[in-house]
Amino acid sequence: MPTMWLTDMQKIGIACCSGGGFFFIGGVILFFDRAMLAMGNILFLLGLTLIIGLQKTALFFARRQKWKGTAAFVAGVALILLRWPLIGFVVELYGIFVLFGDFFATIAGFMGNVPVVGPYIATALERMSSGGRRNADLPV
Repeated sequence: MPTMWLTDMQKIGIACCSGGGFFFIGGVILFFDRAMLAMGNILFLLGLTLIIGLQKTALFFARRQKWKGTAAFVAGVALILLRWPLIGFVVELYGIFVLFGDFFATIAGFMGNVPVVGPYIATALERMSSGGRRNADLPV
């Protein structure tokens, strides 16, 4: 099977991000298990860095439009590590929505092609993205 244009580091990054997502889901299923949520955070950040690079990751989180989301994400990670997993997860989730909310329209475009549930998922993601893109000039 051809692998398109991904480098080996990007493939490892996708695996890390996927593992981070599975640890997030596992942490929520196990009633906000602090260790699993922390591992999900580590794998997600490592995977994101491997996919887009260290400099672009730092620039993405340091953007003026993203300061609120970055602060919420970091505060959520800190709360999880300080043994407040439920509150930390909610704060972190808000930060993720602020940071990555612009990508929901792109995800909705891909999810719309899934046979049975695709249109429903695409509609929900389009509603979550507030109907429009706030920061359309982002390079990432």
